[in-house]
Amino acid sequence: MSDTTEAAAATEAQGPQLAMQRVFLKDISFESPRSPMIFQEEWKPEVGLELNTKSRQVAESVFEVVLEITVTVKNGEETGYLVQVQQGGLFVISGLDDQQLHHALGAFCPATLFPYARENIDAVIVKGSFPAVMLAPINFDALYVESLQKQQTETEQ
Repeated sequence: MSDTTEAAAATEAQGPQLAMQRVFLKDISFESPRSPMIFQEEWKPEVGLELNTKSRQVAESVFEVVLEITVTVKNGEETGYLVQVQQGGLFVISGLDDQQLHHALGAFCPATLFPYARENIDAVIVKGSFPAVMLAPINFDALYVESLQKQQTETEQ
């Protein structure tokens, strides 16, 4: 058997593959428009969270997934600070059908990236001299299912 045929047979025998190859910080932004005056005010924060994901194929069986998180913290009517993070990852994925691949890119990969994004968000907030904000875990599978249902509803209308 040739090396190519043996490699193909080994890949088929292994079945589906999904592995994180690299985690990277693609972009980070921190704004505190009212510093330093805000440190003199009573601190009653209201936290807002916006979440988005995007993915693209960058090579054969290699996908880039980017988890975008925006945290907006208001003190009363005024913005205390705004943090935007794009946490990226390269994932090697093979042996999945289209539905499984879509699910992996839309739920599993973002869930894998979330702890890294949360750590970067917390670090930049503390460096801005604000109390740490530990974001609660997110159920990306539930968000993925909700997104599919929303798309289906829009298609039916």
